[in-house]
Amino acid sequence: MTTTRTALVTGAGGGMGEACARRLARNGMRVGVLDIDGQNAERVAAQINAEGGQALSLVVDITDRAQVEQGVTALRSAFGPLGVLVNNAGVEDFTLFAEIGPEVWSRMLDVNLTGTYHVTQAVLPDMEAQGWGRIINFSSFAAQSGGPKMVHYAASKGGIIAMTRSLALEVGRKGITVNAVAPGLIDTPMARRAIDGGQFPVPLEQMVASYPIPRIGRAEEVAAAVAFFASEDAGYITAQLLGINGGTAV
Repeated sequence: MTTTRTALVTGAGGGMGEACARRLARNGMRVGVLDIDGQNAERVAAQINAEGGQALSLVVDITDRAQVEQGVTALRSAFGPLGVLVNNAGVEDFTLFAEIGPEVWSRMLDVNLTGTYHVTQAVLPDMEAQGWGRIINFSSFAAQSGGPKMVHYAASKGGIIAMTRSLALEVGRKGITVNAVAPGLIDTPMARRAIDGGQFPVPLEQMVASYPIPRIGRAEEVAAAVAFFASEDAGYITAQLLGINGGTAV
């Protein structure tokens, strides 16, 4: 008998998070669409429901532990214990290292790394009780390659890689897998802001032309990889980092 899983996707109000929520819903999961932007979270959840899926919008700031726990409780009450967690929510910033103030540094780590910690810790007991779970964390190609004006961002995403591998070693015997994806240049609102702001060291066309697959990636392609990690078929895969970057070398 196939079990209907409940999934939580953070940062699901747009971009790759929205694509992941939609894909998991199409795969038959009940989905919590969590975002700090309530209007976009509601939009995505409403569209999933209109297409025959089951989704609940959750307005949560993942840096606030109380809000995270309230959101998880609401999702559990609506759809049952959580079995899949996609930690996608994050922020970006482009600032020279010497000019990064303590507040900017702290905000980057609070959202990208500590927020992932808050949500994962809130969801993990459900997975342990079921003896089954899938955790998929979002790192970034920047954590592997580095980048000018991205020291704080790359550091936060590098922490995700270390967190993923370490947690996988802790919870594997409990039937829980923990993996990460490291997207490269994906066509999302966040990437478009960077492109429009001229934040890359070379023109976009020149950068993309150097890729083995010479184009920008699609959010749906990232969601496909996440959906695999979230599936029954990925039960013997854990502590892994999957680059989704068109073959770009680190």
